[in-house]
Amino acid sequence: MKSVAFHNLGCKVNSYELDVMQQILQEKGYRIVPFDQIADIYIINTCTVTNIADRKSRQMLHRAKQKNPQAVVVAVGCYVQTDRDGVEKDDSIDLAIGNNRKGDLLEILEEFLAERDKNQMDKTMGGTTVMDLSTPCDFEAMTLKQTAEHTRAYIKIQDGCNQFCSYCIIPYARGRVRSRREEDILAEIRGLAAKGFREIVLTGIHISSYGIDFEKGAGYQGESRLIDLVERIHDQADGVERIRLGSLEPRIITRETVERLAVLPKLCPHFHLSLQSGCDETLKRMNRHYTTGEYLQGVGRLRQVFEHPAITTDVIVGFPGETEEEFAQTREFLEQVGFYEMHIFKYSRRRGTQADRMPGQLTDREKAARSDVLLALEKRQSQAFRSDYIGRQAEVLWEDKREIEGGLYWVGHTKDYVKVAVPAGKENLSNTIDQVQVEGFLSDEVLKSKFSSKINSDKYND
Repeated sequence: MKSVAFHNLGCKVNSYELDVMQQILQEKGYRIVPFDQIADIYIINTCTVTNIADRKSRQMLHRAKQKNPQAVVVAVGCYVQTDRDGVEKDDSIDLAIGNNRKGDLLEILEEFLAERDKNQMDKTMGGTTVMDLSTPCDFEAMTLKQTAEHTRAYIKIQDGCNQFCSYCIIPYARGRVRSRREEDILAEIRGLAAKGFREIVLTGIHISSYGIDFEKGAGYQGESRLIDLVERIHDQADGVERIRLGSLEPRIITRETVERLAVLPKLCPHFHLSLQSGCDETLKRMNRHYTTGEYLQGVGRLRQVFEHPAITTDVIVGFPGETEEEFAQTREFLEQVGFYEMHIFKYSRRRGTQADRMPGQLTDREKAARSDVLLALEKRQSQAFRSDYIGRQAEVLWEDKREIEGGLYWVGHTKDYVKVAVPAGKENLSNTIDQVQVEGFLSDEVLKSKFSSKINSDKYND
């Protein structure tokens, strides 16, 4: 059977879809090999979120063809969806499959191989499969049975986005919101839980929109059913001990939502609320649908009902038209909120978006200087949040063993995603949950701990 090498670019949704594609081919008998090896088929799951992502996607496709000119190189996903003409002109690409067809990879690939073997394949006629995602369509059925991680599984619950932020190409690459049926999500989670996965992470392109497309005749204007889904998973998915949420829209953090989440003991108090800017004028140009005041109100609600919740976010610096005053407002707002982690991005132009055509584009030097300021702030805030654990007990899900600062440690995460380590003993702690006493910082990113009871200490260190 032919050998296949996969490479993934982009988000957690892409990672989930790649795992399923690999699973499908493996079940059919294809031999999966590392991407740096010679393979008969190379499959690159592409990203298109920025011009740089497009370039990286092309580079990986070209690298695959250079590695084995006789191989079939398959481009899959977002880059294919947004630049069909460029894909079809690229001699390195033999087969291209857009979004919402990844589940059909096996059928499309084997048809391509059969036609090629008969010397009947005309690349311009049959080598590209792209759906029109600008109109409503169904959620693509995919089911994950296994993942490379041993403790945590990402579950795709929806696809597409209706927000149309001025800097973002994703609504064009992924299409409109379409949600996965609850029964399918629960079946997948139960299957993974039966294989030992203790934690699940609900992911999607815009999970706060989950379920808005369910009501017949409601189009895309229905209400989110995300919290209903979380409650059903919490109550009906036996074996799952942690439920973690992906990136959330700030507007979904209503008082009712927070109160319903607060009574779910399996829910991880780790909330990624995408901000992008701490200046209302910048948010307007970004076409974000909230104000800094509304964002701050949501954070306050979470902190009222959860003890020391981890609030994380994304921030774009150097957006077109961002003045020194606007940047100062963003910095002051970030200081006011106080985050556990911030992902700082320098604005990157993306062809096809409104922001790419906006006046007031900043220089790379200006963006880099502002990024440095916020990265320093992020480091201070993150250390302050994690310092609160020192001297306290924490529940940790152990994941893997690694060497840190010259010693061997088991490393895992708390429910709010703080990384913790304990000296490795004889026991295999992988995928177990323990209470530990946090002692201090082992490194800039990891807290050091010891087991919180004599029983645990004897168990793992005799």
